Amino acid sequence: MSALPACPQCNSEYTYEDGASYICPECAHEWPVQAAAAAEEGGRVYCDCAGNVLQDGDTVSVIKDLKLKGGGGVVKMGTKVKNIRLVDSDHDIDCKIDGFGSMSLKTEFVKKV
Repeated sequence: MSALPACPQCNSEYTYEDGASYICPECAHEWPVQAAAAAEEGGRVYCDCAGNVLQDGDTVSVIKDLKLKGGGGVVKMGTKVKNIRLVDSDHDIDCKIDGFGSMSLKTEFVKKV
């Protein structure tokens, strides 16, 4: 029997694997097997809104309209951002968006393409 990781939300030891996800029966938290494997290797794991593990150089898509501070406009939903760089900050992604320039995004507002 293989040792499955404890739930990252409630620390329950009763997790089980269902396809490409781990599921906690006590709090109903789900997380991808990829993220658990990356966490065991060490370091911080960056995941998009769907739970896919992000890496430097990935291409992501914005999942909702994002208003820019300072009246700079709006980054529309569906905007593709190429060649992201992951940083350890409150905004996890540094990138350049065509028409807007350099900016930082949070991983919860993007989806891996």
